[in-house]
Amino acid sequence: MNQVRASYAEDPAKSRGRQFPEDASSTRTPFARDRDRIIHTSAFRRLKEKTQVFVAHEGDQFRTRLTHSLEVAQIARSLAVAMGLDSDLAETIALAHDLGHPPFGHAGEDELAIQMEPFGGFDHNVQTFRVITELEHRYPDFIGLNLTWETLEGVVKHNGPVSSQLHKPSWQAIVDYDAAYPLELCGWAGAEAQVAAISDDIAYNNHDVDDGVEVGIFTLDHLMDVALIGPILRGVRAERPELSARLVRLESVRRMIGAMVNDVIAETGRRLAASGVASPEDVRALGSGLVAFSRPMLADLSQLRLFLTERMYRHWKVNRTRSQARRLLAEMFALFMAQPDVLPPEWSIRAQSDDEQGRARTVCDYIAGMTDRFAIEEHRRLFVLGS
Repeated sequence: MNQVRASYAEDPAKSRGRQFPEDASSTRTPFARDRDRIIHTSAFRRLKEKTQVFVAHEGDQFRTRLTHSLEVAQIARSLAVAMGLDSDLAETIALAHDLGHPPFGHAGEDELAIQMEPFGGFDHNVQTFRVITELEHRYPDFIGLNLTWETLEGVVKHNGPVSSQLHKPSWQAIVDYDAAYPLELCGWAGAEAQVAAISDDIAYNNHDVDDGVEVGIFTLDHLMDVALIGPILRGVRAERPELSARLVRLESVRRMIGAMVNDVIAETGRRLAASGVASPEDVRALGSGLVAFSRPMLADLSQLRLFLTERMYRHWKVNRTRSQARRLLAEMFALFMAQPDVLPPEWSIRAQSDDEQGRARTVCDYIAGMTDRFAIEEHRRLFVLGS
């Protein structure tokens, strides 16, 4: 059955195109072609050993950036279909949104931001954009992936207008790109990009609950009084008292995802009715987000995030790993800056031919591309004699 396209959905047949013109694919829409290009990148493959909260060597049952991106893409595609949006575009932006994350989750990002502060800063969203427009070189006729305007815009603005970020040195790469190929940075992105962003929220809220119980940082009983998940847990236990704790957890997470998805569909419908949005241009000009949670859901999610922050993100075991990870990256960054000749040859040549700021960016790009496991092994090779 063909999906009915909403009037405010992006139409691949009306795409604004690519910075470097290419012949159309005979088998794929422009947005589906973008998706395939992202999946085939080295950066996407490396997400399999870049972590969210737990480091890769701590176990293989936890979410990684790759599994998270796949979960976000699945939710985004489902939401897009339900709303009559272009599901290929929503999925593409979801798959791309974490390509710039360094190893060790937010600890890695925080440390690279500190190390790069004198050299133009570091921001994982900007790094994602640089990955798809500059760092991935897979085609003979252009640098980057040459994605459609709609995908590039969605990657940059999926969390909303970025005008407040453009003065930051860490955003200079996007400012420079926009000067050559304008992406309308001060407005909202299309509805598909907004779907990708809210799917990210849905995915990480749910899998952090799942992973937190799985690792034993907190239990199902600790969640009983937490907004949203608590009532769902009680309902599952009452309806299915024979279920094991594992199945209660999985069924509750499944229902929580469903509740959040249904809330987004209902709230977006309400905003559509109130705004009179009838085209993609109307979405961008609305002045506020179109795809959103309701206020009650936002209040519940705020309580859930507070619980996760106190019980999980600030847990002493997580803090210890975060501290180790940051020291590891800081030591490698300092060594590479002082002795760029210990970098692999292709990176060493770049680092030694640049000024100090250029060298720092090369070192940062090398470290940011590492997986958790590779970063640990590289640190050992550099600092443990005989490794």
